[in-house]
Amino acid sequence: MSTATASARALLRDCLVWDNHGCMPVNRPLDTSFLPQLQRYRAAGVDAVMLNVGFGEMGVEEHLRTLASMRHWLKARPDEYLVIDTVHDIEEARARGRLAVGFDIEGANAIADQPSLIQLYYDLGVRWMLLAYNRSNRVGGGCQDEDGGLTAYGREVIAEMERVGMQVCCSHTGHRTVRDVFDVVTKPVIFSHSNASAVHPHPRNIPDDLIRDCAASGGVVGIIGLATFLGPVEDLTEAFARHVDHVVQLVGPGHVALGLDYVFDIEELNEYLAKMRHTFPPGLGYEDAVRMVAPEQLESVVERLLSWGYARVDLEAILGGNLLRLARAVWKPSQAPAGADGDRS
Repeated sequence: MSTATASARALLRDCLVWDNHGCMPVNRPLDTSFLPQLQRYRAAGVDAVMLNVGFGEMGVEEHLRTLASMRHWLKARPDEYLVIDTVHDIEEARARGRLAVGFDIEGANAIADQPSLIQLYYDLGVRWMLLAYNRSNRVGGGCQDEDGGLTAYGREVIAEMERVGMQVCCSHTGHRTVRDVFDVVTKPVIFSHSNASAVHPHPRNIPDDLIRDCAASGGVVGIIGLATFLGPVEDLTEAFARHVDHVVQLVGPGHVALGLDYVFDIEELNEYLAKMRHTFPPGLGYEDAVRMVAPEQLESVVERLLSWGYARVDLEAILGGNLLRLARAVWKPSQAPAGADGDRS
């Protein structure tokens, strides 16, 4: 083992590592066959992960069924997992060698026309929600659709998210809508899984001015590991590191995080891309979406950044410290009654 590899491995072992977006199957709520693969995160040195429980056109019932299924499976295995309710849960899980798991939602279709659902989702462990998922909705514009900006309903949704402690996420969201978001938010905004347009131009990636606005809000940009958004390259880990480095050079290491968007069920991803092909303009690289940075490749990413002269303290922030800071700043106590969902041990 080289000295650089040993240093990267030691860093992943010694600091908090938090992947802010992972994708298990969400269209089959009774199928938990992929969930044992969560152990791949632990084996790769990841301490905390946010799992997607729904996206796009999925409705309220579909989101809640998936969320209930994942929570039930995780809570039946308390020696391996801890479902996140508080910031302390993340630290406790790491200290006890368990994986801390929270949840996220990709698009406000999950709440339909009912903002009161935001509190319910938050009480069930959802810690961030996208405003739109590629297509426009009643909240605002998607990044691959006509973007009319943030709606009055969207402002109501953001106010409720900030009230309950759920982070506002602008990945997949149209840039005009995002600019409107920065005009109304009072809390840090995140791009949970978005890369830099300056490194690879793509409608899903974000321009430098939005990266600066995100940093000015106190938020972070989570770098995504899908080849589609990294660029037409062979070495995905180097490309991932280059997107990290671009954001760091632009706004500093305190505003970068991990949002791998690793998809465990490739078949489900391919089925979705085929079904929604009419929404993906040609030439955007979606046919390359099955190539992605896996959790096991984080060591190579860290090794690359170390070779570029990154300080340990900066890598600790990027790997998890920045997300922990945001959680402490934004999250609020759940309103779920104690014991309502079983033992939290």
